[in-house]
Amino acid sequence: MTTGEALPPISIANTLQTYSPQQLRDLRDQFQQFLLEYRFGMQEIETKLGILRDEFQQLHDYNPIEHLSSRLKSPDSIVEKVVRKGVDPEFASIRESITDIAGVRVTCSFVQDAYRLFDLLTAQDDITVRLVKDYIAEPKPNGYKSLHAIVEVPVFLSTGRITVPVEVQFRTIAMDFWASLEHKIYYKYAANVPQELLAELKDAAETASELDARMERLHREVRQRPAVVRI
Repeated sequence: MTTGEALPPISIANTLQTYSPQQLRDLRDQFQQFLLEYRFGMQEIETKLGILRDEFQQLHDYNPIEHLSSRLKSPDSIVEKVVRKGVDPEFASIRESITDIAGVRVTCSFVQDAYRLFDLLTAQDDITVRLVKDYIAEPKPNGYKSLHAIVEVPVFLSTGRITVPVEVQFRTIAMDFWASLEHKIYYKYAANVPQELLAELKDAAETASELDARMERLHREVRQRPAVVRI
């Protein structure tokens, strides 16, 4: 069975006793191969962003990327999302419907850097933009800000070329700090966050946005001033 063929249906009624030991081993191997393709796609995006970072550092004496991180969804998370979204339990359907299995997060100093890196990455001729959600220009109601893009990148395996979707998030340090805190709060309260905390989070998001704008103005002013020559 290849990664284009159907998996046995996923449902609560299907227990492990439904499958023979050999079938379970086959399922494990197929799933590992499926995730490996996403890992390779994720690494391709990381490499491209790393090259841009190093080029900026060498040619412009400036690093637009403060931090680069990545993550691959666990098998449990994928299965849970397949069931929750009602996706057909076959690899082709999963690849088409679930686009955030592989994720790369780019943390920048300034909003301008987030957009610049998005433009530079998506301008590369082997990158295809599948979807863009600009939560910086249009924040979520809770105040969340980030630039999300689903891009497709080619991966060359021994069996040939495949195209892998990868979610790339661009955000500033302030946005990333806010999102990290929000995640911890939602986890602590199992998504049932008290209204007063939600209001505080929204206010904190606005403060973070004001800080981003202020720091970017300061950065621009500093770079426009002539350098002081020390003797």
